[in-house]
Amino acid sequence: MAVAWYRARLVESRPQTPTARTLVLRAPGWPGHLPGQHVDVRLTADDGYQAVRSYSLAAPTDGDRIELGVQSVPDGEVSPYLAEDLPAGAEVEVRGPLGNWFVWRPGGTDPVLLVAGGAGIVPLTAMVRARGEAGSPAPFHLLYSVRGPDSLWYRDHLAEDTPGLDVRIVYTRTAPPGTSRPPGRVTAADIPGVPAGRVYVCGPTDFVEAVDDLLIDLGRDPATIRTERFG
Repeated sequence: MAVAWYRARLVESRPQTPTARTLVLRAPGWPGHLPGQHVDVRLTADDGYQAVRSYSLAAPTDGDRIELGVQSVPDGEVSPYLAEDLPAGAEVEVRGPLGNWFVWRPGGTDPVLLVAGGAGIVPLTAMVRARGEAGSPAPFHLLYSVRGPDSLWYRDHLAEDTPGLDVRIVYTRTAPPGTSRPPGRVTAADIPGVPAGRVYVCGPTDFVEAVDDLLIDLGRDPATIRTERFG
């Protein structure tokens, strides 16, 4: 069955980094979604030209309200407009929810390992927030790799002292003062020793492939690893 398109109106836009924003939209008739799913966004120009791009949902289901994480890509056709120029009240079209592989369903109690590279934190944040809303006892361990402090998304959510949620941030280029780990790419030593459970890895293709290799080298069962990549 074809997935429907919905008209969605921008009600709020919040900065995350100098080049990334959270877009909050209302899409009447939205059927709900699972944490980890995404949508297609379609823009239509005055001359009828259309462009479609995929964006991850950053929050659990909340009626007809959806949150997207958008990273402005230099010379991009869609992301700079969404992140920098889309005015409040403007309408776009969204199709979804999409993707049933890369999802976490509240209700499980097994430990979960989340590994994010850059903007790959968006769908994983939806999982973290869904866990909190559901009061899930499942232990969550988040390893988040970013270039530097200015590239950090969702500072408030990650800074919360949430029981059962362990957050580790790895800086690859510039670390803030007082950080004991020197800047550098994620290594096996950075990956938490989490008991058997589901693993979700999201980020740029090279990052996801490198982390996937590290996990397997550490003895993780490939069947427990779910990945989503971009770029």
